[in-house]
Amino acid sequence: MGQVLMGQVLQFRLKPPAAEHDGDALDLMSAIDFALRDLADITPHILHEPSREQARQCRQMLQDAFDAALRVG
Repeated sequence: MGQVLMGQVLQFRLKPPAAEHDGDALDLMSAIDFALRDLADITPHILHEPSREQARQCRQMLQDAFDAALRVG
């Protein structure tokens, strides 16, 4: 019998370890993460092309900042 694949497991990014003094930074990182997900969800539903492009640019700016913060630690 052939092998049946049921689904694909995705690896999510691990949260950076929280230092005691970094409580505000972690909250900010969570807010950026949520905003990125929300923008990804709503962008395809924006009917006005200039607004959709603005949402894409905003998402890219947030993604770049989020990735840079993760690299710095």
